[in-house]
Amino acid sequence: MIGSRGFTLVISAPSGAGKTTLARALVEKHQEVEFSVSATTRPKRAYEEGARDYHFVDDAEFDRMVRDGEMLEWATVHNRKYGTPRSEIESRLKQGRVVVLDIDVQGARQVRAASPEAVLVFVLPPSAEELRARLTRRASEEADERQVRLEAARQELRAAGEFDYIVVNDDFDRALATMEAIILAERCRTTHVTQVEKDVHALDAELARLLERNS
Repeated sequence: MIGSRGFTLVISAPSGAGKTTLARALVEKHQEVEFSVSATTRPKRAYEEGARDYHFVDDAEFDRMVRDGEMLEWATVHNRKYGTPRSEIESRLKQGRVVVLDIDVQGARQVRAASPEAVLVFVLPPSAEELRARLTRRASEEADERQVRLEAARQELRAAGEFDYIVVNDDFDRALATMEAIILAERCRTTHVTQVEKDVHALDAELARLLERNS
């Protein structure tokens, strides 16, 4: 029976485009899809839980993890540090899981450099005005911080061509279905299929026996 190897699915987007909501929906709907929980030095928001949304650490602990080679990738974003612990990835891949990294463009570039086989998806908002409105509705940041994020979005958008797939989050259900289609397609990619040579050889031998009987 043909199976599938685990792979890393990197989801990046400008802040407010909806990548985290899409990533959570994927994890909730599919048992084989799991989050890689990032570490960060930013304060925990009221609705967040440690070890579920992020590993919340101070600067000293974050720097130690980087120094000891425990981070697959890391970056400073809006004066806060974010990173992906290697331990969050390796064990899940061995179990054939799809490991979702909800990270920024800088982190995605580091993952691509360290793991060229990783699958990179960039989520776009339907418009600049909608992006601004989403950041405003979030109400977790001051106006000046929203301005910083909008300015950063211009830089991040220029990296879209570096990704394998583009998903426009204009309609959530349609965007989620597109993400699911990407996972399905990658599950069928020859580099992700396990024992493909063995299974093809078995099918070939079976066909040979059928042809012999019918000759």
